[in-house]
Amino acid sequence: MDGVLFDSMPMHAKAWVKALNDFGIPFTERDVYLNEGSRGWDTVQKAYHRLYGGECSSETVDKIYATKSRVFETLPPAQPMPGAYALLQELQRYNIHSTVVTGSGELTTINKIENTFPGIFDPQKIVTAYNVEKGKPYPDPYLKGLEMLDVAASDAIVIENAPLGIQSAVAAGIFSIAINTGPLPDNDLSEAGAELIYHSMDELQSDLPLIISR
Repeated sequence: MDGVLFDSMPMHAKAWVKALNDFGIPFTERDVYLNEGSRGWDTVQKAYHRLYGGECSSETVDKIYATKSRVFETLPPAQPMPGAYALLQELQRYNIHSTVVTGSGELTTINKIENTFPGIFDPQKIVTAYNVEKGKPYPDPYLKGLEMLDVAASDAIVIENAPLGIQSAVAAGIFSIAINTGPLPDNDLSEAGAELIYHSMDELQSDLPLIISR
């Protein structure tokens, strides 16, 4: 979702840095992009463990995530990623069903999916941070997505923009395409296991017939 369907990662980066720094936990925008796709709980725990070597209490995690959410809501609303809706409509013309597998728990952003991309997604088949116990890079989120769509991994394609998301998809046995819409180098995505790397939805859409025929 973030960085693929919506150009929301710059806002998430600012919100995470502000929230964690306010609690005395060093965290940079690069850290956000490297951890993109993780559940909020996992992001906090990883940052806390790096600093203190232990586990953050549930109460503190909730406070940090609540702060992050409040900061995020004060920032400009994320716009759809250019070309995303056209690509989704093209996939429909190929009779390919789509769903969203996100580590996000930002309900306001998730609620925007149906309004921004009408007729594309079944809201009952969207995987969020609340649907799995282990988030990306574990395979669980994408395995849940396969289960919801009732398809085999060999019949699916993942479009991701984050190394952890690519690792999750590869671990689930799914052919993975990266859309590099952030500041990380392509190498971070290829090392995570991306089979193909593009830099816009338009680039991907132009190659779609070749990809589907593989």
